[in-house]
Amino acid sequence: MPVYVALLRAINVGGTGTLPMAELKAICESLGFTDVKTYIQSGNVLFRSELSEAKVQKGLEDALAERMGKAPGVILRDRGELQRVVNEAPFANAKPNFLLVTFLPEPPPADALDKLVAPDGEEVQISGREIYIHFPNGSGKSKLKLPALKRGTARNLNTVRKLAELAAELEGGRA
Repeated sequence: MPVYVALLRAINVGGTGTLPMAELKAICESLGFTDVKTYIQSGNVLFRSELSEAKVQKGLEDALAERMGKAPGVILRDRGELQRVVNEAPFANAKPNFLLVTFLPEPPPADALDKLVAPDGEEVQISGREIYIHFPNGSGKSKLKLPALKRGTARNLNTVRKLAELAAELEGGRA
């Protein structure tokens, strides 16, 4: 049975979109997902499902919309896709907590980087449905602007690595 990782947008960030992780787990279990685990309070949930990716996505979005009044946005990746994101991470000299991966529902347009404003020396690379951003001075005060990021949700490389590790464990240790 496939292992999925759902990354929720705008959950428990800055007081908006409050959703206790125990409740997220219960929602997933009510949808028939098994071996459900959450990771940290920012809307990361791992699980198994026999349903297709499209059905998993729709079911989770609908259930969250019912609970929260509107769907927060769900980005779904399977275990293999998440491991690829870790393996292909650029900027080898970047501190993992200064390298954010923005997960998008679909690949950004070919001209996405044409609209990039990176005044603090940020480096950006696109790979598939992910945008990697190295923030040499941290992301907190960055003035980076990239419209393609709006539809996605970001996690630092430490979090992505941990999610990939948990997904591999859930799948039975195959990495």
